[in-house]
Amino acid sequence: MGLNLEIKQAVVAGVVEALEGAQTVVIAQYQGVTVDKMTTVRKNARNSDVYLHVLKNTLARKAVTGTVFEPLAQKMSGQLIYSVSKDPVAAAKIINDFAKENEAVKIVAGMFNDKLLSVAEVQQLASTPSKDELLSMVMGVMLQVPASFVRVVAAIRDQKEQAA
Repeated sequence: MGLNLEIKQAVVAGVVEALEGAQTVVIAQYQGVTVDKMTTVRKNARNSDVYLHVLKNTLARKAVTGTVFEPLAQKMSGQLIYSVSKDPVAAAKIINDFAKENEAVKIVAGMFNDKLLSVAEVQQLASTPSKDELLSMVMGVMLQVPASFVRVVAAIRDQKEQAA
């Protein structure tokens, strides 16, 4: 049974809204994936603040028309799942991890920084640390400097106490 016009317009509006602040979009074929596995990946996507939906390709093409993601329209054929995120890496990570766990999932393409990405480029993007991971690395380095200073001062104090 087809969708009526109002529902189609609502779906397109929802996708357009998700695309407005998005930095990354990744699409993948999912034919043959079980419902349980789809439920798991959807839960992971929600936890990572990623818009992850199965859409009709015609509606997805309408949604990307006039946006920076328009070049993806030429790759939209077959049963696809669409992953959209404001985080530059999250959408790619969700789909890449999903593809690693399920042989039936095949990454088709992606877009990041107004550039159409191949499968290898999507996988490379997915392997980069996320913003939160990078911030935690920087904080770790920043905490090492004062900790090292405190250890040096304590060692000097201990050395002076032993000399006295």
